[in-house]
Amino acid sequence: MQRTDIGVIFDMDGVLVDSAQPHLRSWELLSQETGVAIAAQQIADTFGRHNDDIIPRLFGDVTKERLRELAARKEQLYRDLVRDDPPLVEGAAELVESLKVRGCTLAIGSSGPLENIRLILSALGAEKTFTTIVSGDDVTRGKPDPQVFSIACERLGLAPSRCIVIEDAPVGIEAARGAGAKSIGVCLYQTREALGAADMIVEELRDLTIEMICELVE
Repeated sequence: MQRTDIGVIFDMDGVLVDSAQPHLRSWELLSQETGVAIAAQQIADTFGRHNDDIIPRLFGDVTKERLRELAARKEQLYRDLVRDDPPLVEGAAELVESLKVRGCTLAIGSSGPLENIRLILSALGAEKTFTTIVSGDDVTRGKPDPQVFSIACERLGLAPSRCIVIEDAPVGIEAARGAGAKSIGVCLYQTREALGAADMIVEELRDLTIEMICELVE
Protein backbone atom coordinates (compact mmCIF):
# COMPACT_ATOMS: atom_id res chain seq x y z
CA MET A 1 0.00 0.00 0.00
CA GLN A 2 1.31 3.44 -0.92
CA ARG A 3 1.86 5.76 2.06
CA THR A 4 2.14 9.23 0.57
CA ASP A 5 0.54 10.60 3.75
CA ILE A 6 3.63 9.77 5.83
CA GLY A 7 6.82 11.80 5.88
CA VAL A 8 10.12 10.30 7.02
CA ILE A 9 12.81 12.80 7.93
CA PHE A 10 16.34 11.46 8.20
CA ASP A 11 19.15 13.09 10.10
CA MET A 12 22.38 12.59 8.17
CA ASP A 13 25.35 12.04 10.49
CA GLY A 14 25.01 8.93 12.61
CA VAL A 15 21.91 7.79 10.71
CA LEU A 16 22.80 7.48 7.01
CA VAL A 17 26.57 7.86 7.39
CA ASP A 18 28.85 6.63 10.19
CA SER A 19 30.71 9.91 10.31
CA ALA A 20 31.85 10.28 13.92
CA GLN A 21 35.48 9.43 13.26
CA PRO A 22 35.95 11.61 10.14
CA HIS A 23 34.19 14.50 11.91
CA LEU A 24 36.44 14.03 14.93
CA ARG A 25 39.49 13.87 12.69
CA SER A 26 38.48 17.01 10.76
CA TRP A 27 38.16 18.96 14.03
CA GLU A 28 41.56 17.63 15.12
CA LEU A 29 43.11 18.78 11.84
CA LEU A 30 41.50 22.19 12.25
CA SER A 31 42.87 22.32 15.78
CA GLN A 32 46.36 21.64 14.44
CA GLU A 33 46.02 24.25 11.71
CA THR A 34 44.84 26.94 14.10
CA GLY A 35 46.99 26.02 17.10
CA VAL A 36 43.93 25.81 19.36
CA ALA A 37 44.03 22.75 21.63
CA ILE A 38 40.76 20.79 21.58
CA ALA A 39 40.14 17.57 23.52
CA ALA A 40 38.37 14.66 21.83
CA GLN A 41 35.64 14.65 24.48
CA GLN A 42 34.94 18.33 23.84
CA ILE A 43 34.30 17.46 20.22
CA ALA A 44 32.19 14.39 21.04
CA ASP A 45 29.98 16.50 23.30
CA THR A 46 29.03 18.70 20.32
CA PHE A 47 27.80 15.94 17.97
CA GLY A 48 24.41 16.74 16.48
CA ARG A 49 24.78 20.49 16.94
CA HIS A 50 25.19 23.28 14.38
CA ASN A 51 28.65 24.74 13.69
CA ASP A 52 27.39 28.10 14.93
CA ASP A 53 26.97 26.42 18.33
CA ILE A 54 30.04 24.19 18.15
CA ILE A 55 32.75 26.68 17.19
CA PRO A 56 32.25 29.05 20.17
CA ARG A 57 32.41 26.01 22.45
CA LEU A 58 35.71 24.86 20.94
CA PHE A 59 37.38 28.13 19.88
CA GLY A 60 35.86 30.68 22.27
CA ASP A 61 34.44 34.02 21.17
CA VAL A 62 35.18 34.67 17.50
CA THR A 63 33.82 37.16 15.00
CA LYS A 64 31.04 36.06 12.65
CA GLU A 65 33.48 36.20 9.75
CA ARG A 66 36.01 34.04 11.58
CA LEU A 67 33.26 31.60 12.57
CA ARG A 68 32.27 31.20 8.91
CA GLU A 69 35.93 30.69 7.92
CA LEU A 70 36.48 28.02 10.57
CA ALA A 71 33.23 26.25 9.72
CA ALA A 72 33.96 26.23 5.98
CA ARG A 73 37.50 24.90 6.51
CA LYS A 74 36.35 22.21 8.94
CA GLU A 75 33.69 20.93 6.53
CA GLN A 76 36.13 20.95 3.63
CA LEU A 77 38.51 18.81 5.70
CA TYR A 78 35.63 16.44 6.47
CA ARG A 79 34.63 16.09 2.82
CA ASP A 80 38.24 15.44 1.84
CA LEU A 81 38.33 12.59 4.36
CA VAL A 82 35.14 10.83 3.22
CA ARG A 83 34.84 11.70 -0.47
CA ASP A 84 36.52 8.59 -1.88
CA ASP A 85 34.86 6.10 0.48
CA PRO A 86 31.92 7.51 2.46
CA PRO A 87 31.25 5.29 5.51
CA LEU A 88 27.58 4.59 4.80
CA VAL A 89 25.55 2.97 7.57
CA GLU A 90 24.63 -0.63 6.89
CA GLY A 91 21.05 -0.89 5.73
CA ALA A 92 20.70 2.81 4.91
CA ALA A 93 20.43 2.44 1.14
CA GLU A 94 17.97 -0.44 1.44
CA LEU A 95 15.70 1.37 3.90
CA VAL A 96 15.63 4.54 1.81
CA GLU A 97 14.81 2.58 -1.33
CA SER A 98 12.06 0.57 0.36
CA LEU A 99 10.44 3.74 1.73
CA LYS A 100 10.59 5.27 -1.73
CA VAL A 101 8.93 2.20 -3.26
CA ARG A 102 6.19 2.32 -0.61
CA GLY A 103 5.51 5.93 -1.56
CA CYS A 104 6.55 7.62 1.68
CA THR A 105 7.71 11.21 1.32
CA LEU A 106 11.35 11.57 2.34
CA ALA A 107 13.36 14.48 3.69
CA ILE A 108 16.75 15.21 5.17
CA GLY A 109 16.90 17.34 8.32
CA SER A 110 20.54 17.88 9.20
CA SER A 111 22.77 20.39 10.96
CA GLY A 112 25.43 19.77 8.30
CA PRO A 113 26.06 21.89 5.21
CA LEU A 114 24.35 21.11 1.91
CA GLU A 115 27.60 20.04 0.24
CA ASN A 116 28.07 17.29 2.83
CA ILE A 117 24.51 16.07 2.39
CA ARG A 118 24.75 15.95 -1.41
CA LEU A 119 28.00 13.98 -1.19
CA ILE A 120 26.39 11.30 0.98
CA LEU A 121 23.16 11.15 -1.04
CA SER A 122 25.25 10.62 -4.16
CA ALA A 123 27.07 7.74 -2.47
CA LEU A 124 23.67 6.25 -1.54
CA GLY A 125 22.43 6.66 -5.10
CA ALA A 126 19.57 8.69 -3.65
CA GLU A 127 20.12 12.17 -5.12
CA LYS A 128 16.53 12.31 -6.43
CA THR A 129 14.85 10.24 -3.73
CA PHE A 130 14.50 12.98 -1.13
CA THR A 131 11.94 15.60 -2.06
CA THR A 132 13.13 17.96 0.69
CA ILE A 133 16.57 18.77 2.09
CA VAL A 134 16.90 21.06 5.10
CA SER A 135 20.55 21.64 5.93
CA GLY A 136 22.46 23.72 8.43
CA ASP A 137 22.52 26.40 5.73
CA ASP A 138 18.72 26.78 6.06
CA VAL A 139 18.46 27.32 9.80
CA THR A 140 19.39 30.03 12.25
CA ARG A 141 18.96 27.88 15.33
CA GLY A 142 20.61 24.48 15.74
CA LYS A 143 19.25 21.37 17.46
CA PRO A 144 17.80 20.92 20.08
CA ASP A 145 15.78 23.81 18.68
CA PRO A 146 13.04 22.24 16.49
CA GLN A 147 13.54 24.67 13.60
CA VAL A 148 15.18 22.19 11.20
CA PHE A 149 12.37 19.65 11.55
CA SER A 150 9.60 22.24 11.56
CA ILE A 151 10.91 23.52 8.22
CA ALA A 152 11.13 19.95 6.87
CA CYS A 153 7.51 19.19 7.81
CA GLU A 154 6.35 22.45 6.25
CA ARG A 155 8.22 21.79 3.01
CA LEU A 156 6.87 18.24 2.87
CA GLY A 157 3.37 19.68 3.13
CA LEU A 158 2.52 17.37 6.01
CA ALA A 159 1.43 17.96 9.58
CA PRO A 160 4.24 17.19 12.06
CA SER A 161 2.03 14.46 13.53
CA ARG A 162 2.32 12.63 10.17
CA CYS A 163 6.11 12.82 10.16
CA ILE A 164 8.72 10.55 11.74
CA VAL A 165 12.25 11.75 12.44
CA ILE A 166 15.09 9.22 12.47
CA GLU A 167 17.89 10.50 14.71
CA ASP A 168 20.99 9.34 16.54
CA ALA A 169 21.52 12.18 19.02
CA PRO A 170 19.59 13.26 22.13
CA VAL A 171 19.51 16.86 20.87
CA GLY A 172 17.90 15.60 17.65
CA ILE A 173 15.26 13.62 19.54
CA GLU A 174 14.48 16.74 21.56
CA ALA A 175 14.24 18.79 18.36
CA ALA A 176 11.83 16.28 16.79
CA ARG A 177 9.62 16.34 19.86
CA GLY A 178 9.65 20.14 19.87
CA ALA A 179 8.52 20.14 16.24
CA GLY A 180 5.59 17.87 17.08
CA ALA A 181 6.93 14.88 15.11
CA LYS A 182 7.42 11.30 16.20
CA SER A 183 11.01 10.12 16.56
CA ILE A 184 13.06 6.96 16.19
CA GLY A 185 16.43 6.81 17.92
CA VAL A 186 19.25 4.77 16.37
CA CYS A 187 21.91 3.61 18.82
CA LEU A 188 24.93 4.03 16.56
CA TYR A 189 26.75 6.30 18.99
CA GLN A 190 24.38 6.55 21.95
CA THR A 191 22.85 4.18 24.49
CA ARG A 192 19.16 3.42 24.75
CA GLU A 193 19.11 5.41 27.96
CA ALA A 194 20.52 8.51 26.23
CA LEU A 195 17.86 8.23 23.51
CA GLY A 196 15.09 7.39 25.98
CA ALA A 197 12.89 10.33 24.94
CA ALA A 198 12.42 8.81 21.46
CA ASP A 199 9.09 7.18 20.57
CA MET A 200 10.96 4.11 19.33
CA ILE A 201 14.57 2.97 19.65
CA VAL A 202 16.49 0.49 17.47
CA GLU A 203 20.01 -0.79 17.94
CA GLU A 204 20.87 -0.47 14.25
CA LEU A 205 19.27 1.15 11.23
CA ARG A 206 19.05 -2.23 9.50
CA ASP A 207 16.68 -3.36 12.29
CA LEU A 208 14.11 -0.78 11.19
CA THR A 209 11.25 -1.78 8.89
CA ILE A 210 8.60 0.20 7.03
CA GLU A 211 5.94 -1.38 9.22
CA MET A 212 7.67 -0.18 12.38
CA ILE A 213 7.92 3.34 10.97
CA CYS A 214 4.32 3.51 9.78
CA GLU A 215 2.85 2.22 13.03
CA LEU A 216 4.10 5.32 14.83
CA VAL A 217 1.59 7.51 13.04
CA GLU A 218 -1.34 5.10 12.87
